Amino acid sequence: MDALKEKIDIKDLIYEVREKQVMLDSDLAVLYGCKNGTKEINQAVKNNPDKFPERYCFRLDEFELDIFRSKLLTKKNITEKRGGKYHNPTVFTEQGIYMLATILKTKQATSATIKIMDTFVSMRKFINENKDIFKRIIAIENKTDYIKSTLIEHDIKIEELFDKFDKKEELKSKLFYNGEIYDAYSLLVDIISKADKEIIIIDNYVDKKTLDILTKKNINVIVYIITSKKSNITKLDIEKFNSQYPKLEIRYTNIFHDRFIIIDKNKLYHIGASLKDLGLKVFGISKIEDESILDNIKNKIDFI
Repeated sequence: MDALKEKIDIKDLIYEVREKQVMLDSDLAVLYGCKNGTKEINQAVKNNPDKFPERYCFRLDEFELDIFRSKLLTKKNITEKRGGKYHNPTVFTEQGIYMLATILKTKQATSATIKIMDTFVSMRKFINENKDIFKRIIAIENKTDYIKSTLIEHDIKIEELFDKFDKKEELKSKLFYNGEIYDAYSLLVDIISKADKEIIIIDNYVDKKTLDILTKKNINVIVYIITSKKSNITKLDIEKFNSQYPKLEIRYTNIFHDRFIIIDKNKLYHIGASLKDLGLKVFGISKIEDESILDNIKNKIDFI
């Protein structure tokens, strides 16, 4: 049975342990359709120890298990029952879930991971958009002099938490290896979603996969694709995209060889592979800090 068809609310499967947002091995086993349940999940970790440092996954200790026992044992969602000898659950952070999907390499694992990552993003967005409300609730519900004297400390901790949610280390360069399709896709979505006004993609071989990535942009952001006549984008593709995610314009030229993305006219990224081929071979993504290079590329585009 495909667990993803069961209207599962993934937010209910995310816990906070050791100040990290994590998911249980048993829940991931069901979401990923693992025939051998948690055994298959934990075998993947055992076979690839270098890919799962403690910041990616860890086993709950007895103290943590006691705290969350009621939640773990009374859940009526998709948590898998463990057979045989019982071991404390293993939990996976967001990075660990990425890594697990690349190892399992099943269609269901990939689609489940995309839904999980989207949930992490929406949770971060919700908390950030409502942080002032959360702080006001704390202030209203705790009116004693002692609590008031500690509100400043609470505010600092809250801001630090939001910073952890919203701020990722800015990309300088990243190398992707063969098969790391989801990691590459995730980073491209992160770059594109940061645009406030405009995205320019320079790629001679764009196709519908490129448009799939662009659906993650903010709705009011304009997209310009600079490509060659060899690309597989059709007039119908453009019309369908603009009917739901306006606005996209295509411009044709053969003056570019490499692939670039320009965000809001002030951030330039060099992409070592066509967007349609992400993860198929080893390639890199780099942010170019030299403003003269950015200006030269923009000048070339202005003549198209």
